[in-house]
Amino acid sequence: MNKRWTSDDIVDQTGNVAIVTGGNSGIGFETARALARKGAEVILACRDDVKGDAARVRIVGELPSANVTVERLDLSSLASVKAFAERFRETHDRLDLLINNAGVMATPFVRTEDGFELQFATNHLGHFALTAELLERLVATPGSRVVNVSSIAHRIGRIRLDNLRGEKRYRRWLAYGQSKLANLLFTYELQRRFEAAGVSSRALAAHPGWTATNLQADVGIARAMNPLMAQSAEMGALPTLYAATAPEAQGGDYIGPGGLFEWRGHPKKVGSNRRSHDRESAERLWTESEKLADVTFRFGNAAPSASINSAAKSAAALSTASAAL
Repeated sequence: MNKRWTSDDIVDQTGNVAIVTGGNSGIGFETARALARKGAEVILACRDDVKGDAARVRIVGELPSANVTVERLDLSSLASVKAFAERFRETHDRLDLLINNAGVMATPFVRTEDGFELQFATNHLGHFALTAELLERLVATPGSRVVNVSSIAHRIGRIRLDNLRGEKRYRRWLAYGQSKLANLLFTYELQRRFEAAGVSSRALAAHPGWTATNLQADVGIARAMNPLMAQSAEMGALPTLYAATAPEAQGGDYIGPGGLFEWRGHPKKVGSNRRSHDRESAERLWTESEKLADVTFRFGNAAPSASINSAAKSAAALSTASAAL
């Protein structure tokens, strides 16, 4: 990998359709702008229409020929996810890039309208449901990619199937770590299922290192240290952009900054912890997530993978699961 890879190295995206969740600010905005600059049709999937429109105006002001639209998407609401996907399917027959970027970090305890803890619902379950709802378009598009944005904080995460709603105990950083570990478990399992189904779609993950963004709104110490430690949102978006566009990026890759501690720098393939590669945990989380989000991943006429079969066999047990993964 070129250690100095930048957004200038993105291959031509003309004709490609990209959805960027949280594309109105931070690394999501920089991701959307870079893809639009290379010719992609970019859909900014944003919770706040006003902020989304402002982001679109900024991009079009810089790139008058850019094809950028805004669609409302609140990932903490499964009804909003379903409505967004329905609108997209009505207007598009292909989806080249699904960038699952939006997120919240270390928030106080909040319960969503569906009864879930906010960080798990937004960072994992909403994106899981969105991917399922758009899967038909993804697998129908040769070479499509799903990029899930995780975090270094996945290393402190534990998946607790008996406490996904945060009812028993809530610690905001551990809840954040759980949601980011879930992003990786989802990515690796999705890639295995793509391969088993014989489709050319790829699932990859990325993390931005320490990047100064609005994500840190509830974390005062992080904002205070940003001037000394953080890189820009433009640099923080590079791992996502590399995962989404680099020809050499492979399904199952995890891309992050190449500098010290993966805090900053140009993108490279990085490693994730052992828990993120636990296939049994991934299958159990997948099955539970399908149940909670009321979605089913359908890979066309391909035979189900061994993972899918084993997950189905354990579905009954999962309804009373209480052990931490």
